[in-house]
Amino acid sequence: MALRLILLLFCLLFCLLLPGVLQAAPVAIALHGGAGTLTRDKMTPEQERVYLEILDTAVELGHARLQAGAPGYEVVRQVIRLMEDSPLFNAGFGAVFTWDGRHELDASIMLGESLRAGAVAGITRVKNPIEAAYAVMEASPHVLLSGWGADAFAEGEGLDLVDNQYFSTPERARALERYRAARVGSDSAKFGTVGVVVLDAQGNLAAGTSTGGMTGKRWGRIGDSPLIGSGTYADNSSCAVSATGHGEFFIRWQVASDICARVKYQKVYLQAAATHVIHQELAPAGGDGGVVAVDPRGNVAMVFNTEGMYRASINGVGEKVVAIFSDEPATGSGVADDG
Repeated sequence: MALRLILLLFCLLFCLLLPGVLQAAPVAIALHGGAGTLTRDKMTPEQERVYLEILDTAVELGHARLQAGAPGYEVVRQVIRLMEDSPLFNAGFGAVFTWDGRHELDASIMLGESLRAGAVAGITRVKNPIEAAYAVMEASPHVLLSGWGADAFAEGEGLDLVDNQYFSTPERARALERYRAARVGSDSAKFGTVGVVVLDAQGNLAAGTSTGGMTGKRWGRIGDSPLIGSGTYADNSSCAVSATGHGEFFIRWQVASDICARVKYQKVYLQAAATHVIHQELAPAGGDGGVVAVDPRGNVAMVFNTEGMYRASINGVGEKVVAIFSDEPATGSGVADDG
């Protein structure tokens, strides 16, 4: 009788604990489509709706893949490809023009589990630059390839190649004309980088960034997006970050790795670390832009010091944010127990 009672109690306890045991590991995603001086008076309701729709589509796609158990780096690639194929962003199709009327594209990817990374800079023929960055990580002994060599490597790996004018759109051509006339680029062209950071169901972080750079750039200029530690960083022991903004400042301040270092060594919460770097380090120096970031608990930070940043996220407890302007929700962090 006593044995039966013990077994009954054990079964009852097991049934009570089973849902928690079987509960899926938290997953999270955050993405950006660039930061700049975005104000509602410069954007029609229809334009705003179109941007919000693609941001929502991208974050929902990525989150669904993560929930299905897809590895983080695959989700980063898939979501960035979606954004590279959209003319709305300064990455892939729709990339800005250089001074000479061409397109030079940059991208990078990093895995938090191993700190492996791959990047390309100044490529001109690869349809999806994030795929070239991934190929560098997977199939070369290097981290960063540039220019004609990166294009040749991508061709050797069988990636989709296009004519350079594939990336052109009328809007970007007009932006180049304005820049040539006044030597002033539009903010949307300047800060149109795309980026994705994720926490997958295996507990691994990953980050990726892709961009066409700055309108009217010359002399093979390279910004922060392909530079590990500046525009992209991921480390399972701290966080994953993708940046967008005035690259020269993000390079000098090593923004992405600085945020992760504050989380790792100072034990600062993700939101506080990102806020300090973007508002207390970059802003006083004149560096405009922002970041999206995620930590191993599924907390998300989306911080920027401009009028707006195209952004979307779903954190570790499923709260979603899709927004553009600074008076809208900035983040979904803090609800997944910062510990």
